[in-house]
Amino acid sequence: MIRLLIAAASPVVRAGLEALAASSPDLQVVGSFPDISVVEDLADLHPEVILSAIEPDEILPTHEDGTPALVLLTNEVQPAWTAEAFRRGVRAILPRDASQAEILAAITAAASDLAVVHPREMELLLSSAPAPQAQHEAAGFELTPRELEVLRMIADGAPNKIIAWKLGISEHTVKFHVASILAKVGASSRTEAVTIGIRKGLVLL
Repeated sequence: MIRLLIAAASPVVRAGLEALAASSPDLQVVGSFPDISVVEDLADLHPEVILSAIEPDEILPTHEDGTPALVLLTNEVQPAWTAEAFRRGVRAILPRDASQAEILAAITAAASDLAVVHPREMELLLSSAPAPQAQHEAAGFELTPRELEVLRMIADGAPNKIIAWKLGISEHTVKFHVASILAKVGASSRTEAVTIGIRKGLVLL
């Protein structure tokens, strides 16, 4: 029996995921919440897997021993973010329209510490992988013009909301750009990314 915790901001989505879990005799729902951050007694619930339909940038964990495996349902996937998510311990990433069988299979795999990538996301990862002759360029973390804009605004101290407003894009898109920047420059925080950018001449003081 796999102990499952469900997280989804929408009550309708939560109810749907609860019904999905109830359809499997191998799953036991130990909690269902609108936000993982409000689950103060997470340790007491002892979930083995967290099934989350919350925006991934808001709940992306740092992987530690004993941390529940995380299965994410999301509509916004970018290759750099996906690679970073798996590096940090996420076990499965599926689109919101994944079938019941796909979600149940991902939960089972995640509980066994296996990684799952939906074919749609795998195509994105493979199409974005640098060719062998481009490995050296990738090591130089070539940022896109938009990523450079975001990095320089971060250096100016602008929060995501202001960056989104200035660039005419959504905050979620800004968050994905930030995740891509962190992955490309090998930084673990916005401050470290700016420091690296200054050192490499990408950000001018």
